[in-house]
Amino acid sequence: MGKSNRRKAGADQFDSSDADSVSSASTALSELTPANETEHVNSLEFGLDKFIDALYEKRGSTRETALLGLLDAFESHVLHTFVENKCITLLHQYINSIKRGSTKEISLACRAIGLLAITAGAGSSAHEIMEESVPQLSRALKCGSDACKISVLECLAVISFVGANDFAETETSLKIMWEVIHPKSVSNGGPSKRPSSAVLAAAISAWSFLLTTISSWRINPDTWKESISFLSTLLEVDERYDRSVRIAAGEAIALFFELGILGMSYSEENGVENFNNEVSKRCTVTYMQSMKAKISGQVYDLSMEAGGKGADKKNLNGQRDLFQKIWDFVQMGECPEVLLKISSKRNILRTSTWSQLIQLNFLKRYLGRGFLKHAQENELLHDVFEYTVDKTESLSAKEKKISRSGDEKGRTQKLNKDRRMAQARKQGHLIAQDE
Repeated sequence: MGKSNRRKAGADQFDSSDADSVSSASTALSELTPANETEHVNSLEFGLDKFIDALYEKRGSTRETALLGLLDAFESHVLHTFVENKCITLLHQYINSIKRGSTKEISLACRAIGLLAITAGAGSSAHEIMEESVPQLSRALKCGSDACKISVLECLAVISFVGANDFAETETSLKIMWEVIHPKSVSNGGPSKRPSSAVLAAAISAWSFLLTTISSWRINPDTWKESISFLSTLLEVDERYDRSVRIAAGEAIALFFELGILGMSYSEENGVENFNNEVSKRCTVTYMQSMKAKISGQVYDLSMEAGGKGADKKNLNGQRDLFQKIWDFVQMGECPEVLLKISSKRNILRTSTWSQLIQLNFLKRYLGRGFLKHAQENELLHDVFEYTVDKTESLSAKEKKISRSGDEKGRTQKLNKDRRMAQARKQGHLIAQDE
């Protein structure tokens, strides 16, 4: 009874002015500073409770407004305590929005579920979020706008990344995504509709992000032949798809190189699962070596693509940069390193593998303006990435000068090395690819 009255009060306030309510509430939430956050904790929770109450209402616009308010709060704050108390309540209302809402409401609810899982962190709550959401997300993929499908795919990737307990659960989500990437014939015998460039690129990015959680020793190369072959076709210039698709496919290919699937040899199994027999092994190794040669050539061509007159220059620089890094990784075994300062307290986020780089790029896109806040305070991200301390902050002026001198020397050496590698690419010095 009490809950019903509380919902009624929330409905009255939202019905009077949805936009004004969420705007004022969101502003109030975002203006809370660490110094006064404790003082205003009751006000913060009261505002969040009002949004939850509004999710029970019949008007779709009211629920959409409430979702926007909750999204703003979850981006602006790392609400661990609130999620501990309200996780299942929030999850059930978000799922209800997916079941009965418009495509806009579904998109908002999917993002809200993803942020809920990221805030909850790895554990039983995240696992429950995944278990209850996957069936609904799978159904939501079959209809709706491209924007809605993209939201569903990204949500599916995030909740599986955080909540999956084993390979079987991860594989279920990977298969759902792959059906979007490479649709098969439907039951009536007709071809499935080919996804748009935006949906295809998003699906591949989500799939790659989730694939980073699988260790190489758990991968049977035979199961990935189709994936590698299809991704290779997407590296070809195709008027049906734009460069965003080739870039997404390139990241996935880089991951297969890192996992050792595209670098197999007859003398070693690269940590992958045992083959059924020697014949199977030789066939798979031969196939992967041929694919490595083919894909390496594609990577080189895309790293050197010219932007001449009449060429589509959108994402051209991003494409060349990515494929140059992949080419360098294939030839030299060096992964691009990223150092990202995330706070004034000398904390630096570092990536040193393709898996980490793919995870970083995906989570930065997904969290948007909330990435920095979560990188600073969310233990989940601390567990995923490498965190180091910038030791120069505590040095004297003389020591900082010496440190900068060393850094400049290192940067000069790296620039010289990059120039040599770029020159080698321009001259077409392709290292043998069948070794």
